[in-house]
Amino acid sequence: MARDRAKADDYTGPLKRLLIGVILLCLIALFLLWRIDSPRVERFRAQVIDTVVPSFDWAMAPVTATVNILRDFQSYQRIYRQNQELRRELQQMKAWREAALQLEQENARLLDLNNVQLDPRLTYVTGVVMADSGSPFRQSVLLNVGGRDGIVDGWAAMDGLGLVGRISGVGDRTARVVLLTDTSSRIPVTVQPSGQRALLIGDNSAAPYVDFIETPDQVRPGDRILTSGDGGVFPAGLLVGQLAQDPGGRMRARLAADYERLEFLRVLRSYGTETIGDPGRLIAPASLPESSGGPDPEAAPDAAPTPVEAGNG
Repeated sequence: MARDRAKADDYTGPLKRLLIGVILLCLIALFLLWRIDSPRVERFRAQVIDTVVPSFDWAMAPVTATVNILRDFQSYQRIYRQNQELRRELQQMKAWREAALQLEQENARLLDLNNVQLDPRLTYVTGVVMADSGSPFRQSVLLNVGGRDGIVDGWAAMDGLGLVGRISGVGDRTARVVLLTDTSSRIPVTVQPSGQRALLIGDNSAAPYVDFIETPDQVRPGDRILTSGDGGVFPAGLLVGQLAQDPGGRMRARLAADYERLEFLRVLRSYGTETIGDPGRLIAPASLPESSGGPDPEAAPDAAPTPVEAGNG
């Protein structure tokens, strides 16, 4: 066995060297042929290329596929990065959109407040609704204005559409507004155009009762409801809503204020009317000071002539 292996080595060694030599000679000849600048050689090179290169498409297919895969992978990476950037920009746009919607709603509420037609003698303080009672037994909201802003119990509060309620409880920086729908709310109103007096009574529903109408036959659903100013509770002429009739035939008020979106409220300053303590002084003449030689102020009520005497004189 050792002798056969030695014989095989004696033949394979020279054959390998011969084969390598032939390949080197062919490569050198091909190199020299490719370097020769001759028209005949150029035509020969063109024929070789036309014959050999098309037949190598099958060999180039894996290389081409690998290159395409690398290019696709690079494109996928770019698309992935762009997708991530677009997602971040979309999140930012959503946040900006929400902020724009909130600003638009607040701007609409403020514009509504500016469009309210009020008596020029009435001044107001605008506050932001901080919270509501959240109780089915009490309807109220909390404002961010209070005693430091001059708020007083009993003042009326309106939104951009109509009357909302009255101040009931004032702190230094906050004030509570009892809504018209609260069961403790009793508001004297006037139904227009008939001018009938009535009372708006809250019952914790969205449409409080309109009761104690002077002449019920003169009012119709759809009539406007305004504050009457009776009792000095509220200034007269504030819009409350429209008259409506429930299925039971009882009159209710469809409130003009938007209770679902109370964000800004206008608190009207109302200092009331002067209290009359001495009705007699409404018809008695004013007393003159003693230096002018007029009658004694203490005796003025007794010395003042009656209307009959004045007419006879």
